Amino acid sequence: MTLSKFLKNTFLVLMASLVLTACATTKKVTPGQMQGDVYTGTDTVEYLASGVPDRVFFATNESILTTRSRDTLRKQATWLRKNSDINVVIEGHADERGTREYNLALGERRANAAKDYLMTYGVSANRISVISYGKERPVDSGSNPLAWSKNRRSVTVKAN
Repeated sequence: MTLSKFLKNTFLVLMASLVLTACATTKKVTPGQMQGDVYTGTDTVEYLASGVPDRVFFATNESILTTRSRDTLRKQATWLRKNSDINVVIEGHADERGTREYNLALGERRANAAKDYLMTYGVSANRISVISYGKERPVDSGSNPLAWSKNRRSVTVKAN
């Protein structure tokens, strides 16, 4: 009787452990691809100057800057302060999902988020203009999560 009860309890503990282990998941980050739903790769990135990436990426339906985006924009701000004769245009982009109007508004919010961040680091507002292309200029024409994540971006382009 005691052995049976011991085996039953052991079995229950093992099953509970298996269930809890199956529930425990870790987010896998594929190097150079995505973290959550934000693109973290560099295959589409170009550079304003050596070591200064031209674009930042956003989560789905968001215009909130990620930590990585803020790091990139700080590099841009530093470069722009050193090159005060250069003006820039910040392009806001969205993925293919959603209406044209929604994506144009979302692209504008993304471009303005980047502009506001640059301004907090000392870049004059009159040197920065924004434009939204919504979903009209995808960098990746695929219809999958990776392509969508590449297209949710703002790009800083030299205007002169």
